Amino acid sequence: MLNRLLKLFNPTKTLSKMPTPKIIPASEHGLRRSQFSPNAIKVIEKLQEAGFSAFLVGGGVRDLLLGGQPKDFDVATNATPEETKNLFRNSMIIGRRFRIVHVRFGREIIEVTTFRAHHDQSLDPKDAAQSQTGMLLRDNVYGDIESDAARRDFSINALYYDPSTGNLFDYTNGLKDLKRRVLQMIGDPEARYKEDPVRMLRAVRFSAKLGFALTENTAEPIKRLAPLMSHVSSARLFEEVLKLMMSGSATSTLQLLREYGLFGALFPGTEQCLQLGDEKQLQFINQAALNTDKRIRQNKKVTPAFIYAAFLWLPLQAAIRKLVHDDKMSVADAVRHAEHGVISQQLTCTAIPKRFLIPMREIWALQLRLPRREGRKAFLLLEHPRFRAAYDFLLLREQSGEHLDGLGLWWTQFQDASEEQREAMVQQLGKPQQRRRKSRRRSNSNPPPPAST
Repeated sequence: MLNRLLKLFNPTKTLSKMPTPKIIPASEHGLRRSQFSPNAIKVIEKLQEAGFSAFLVGGGVRDLLLGGQPKDFDVATNATPEETKNLFRNSMIIGRRFRIVHVRFGREIIEVTTFRAHHDQSLDPKDAAQSQTGMLLRDNVYGDIESDAARRDFSINALYYDPSTGNLFDYTNGLKDLKRRVLQMIGDPEARYKEDPVRMLRAVRFSAKLGFALTENTAEPIKRLAPLMSHVSSARLFEEVLKLMMSGSATSTLQLLREYGLFGALFPGTEQCLQLGDEKQLQFINQAALNTDKRIRQNKKVTPAFIYAAFLWLPLQAAIRKLVHDDKMSVADAVRHAEHGVISQQLTCTAIPKRFLIPMREIWALQLRLPRREGRKAFLLLEHPRFRAAYDFLLLREQSGEHLDGLGLWWTQFQDASEEQREAMVQQLGKPQQRRRKSRRRSNSNPPPPAST
């Protein structure tokens, strides 16, 4: 408590004054208390009853003002994480770099953050730390609502709604930018990107998702500072990739990532393949993004394993071709070596948890097995737990222009056929070929690598 008072009354540790906020009444902004999560309202009411200030802020407010239906609602308060946790038994403090409180109501989690101040205001070095490049390693310096508004990323995310009065507080002209449909970074964009390079990914994601244009000063530093993404942890970047590709706007997101030089920071091997200028390869990646958007709009499941399988397919195929042609490996050996190399390179950029890594490799492996349908093979493949994902991947390859002799159509018909019809379809393929005995001497003639895009 003493530290909080010192921070509040120490005149040498105050930010430059923010402009007086625009207070917009409910009759003008159109937001209604009933539009927000009842649980988020409960959290705010309990904080206010305990004597704290509390507001709804961020994406939930922004999306409602745009006529959307937010899935998450965030609360900002002057209560510290410890004070918030003491008020809610169903809560826990998470994070070290940026400590926040999750208040759980069944499956819904309300995220509660304490008003932040500039890291230079810290009286305790344990609360704030910065790397030589300017990246914030710890950011737990608390302030008031004015300093919190200055610390947020974009003006449209710095709108505070008080459900008790219905007023909307705008410190950064966020409502004006919302109406102009522009993304404006609060403060100096270059310094803010250096503090947290992930903000560059957020700029792209919001631009693609909302259809907003980046202001000139917000966009200008991104391509130049893209290499700073290498300073972000691979685990955090894995989560960011999922947000980028599973927001329903993967197609436009992909285009912007490449335009601003950020895609190579996330998928270096894939970007290297695309730089070669092969139209079929670019078509494959674009088709993967397009299919992802379609599935999300249709409320169909999209798994991280499938996304990574698609985005790493190009470097995998390139590596297989090289190993077969240059090193004279068999296809089977080339696939194993290529998988290891491609995955190892990717893990230096983004993590891939084992629960997604294994099914990703199974999707790849089934691409070699799907053409082998003779005898009982087709029936066994149909029962494979990863068959559906592998089948969708096969269709993706065909949609992007790869010629597979109607393999996708055959499997589509096979799934829809009766048992008798399936037997007839397999018989039409002919008898399964007998396996040749393995020669002890290695042959110089190798079968061609898997079909590539």
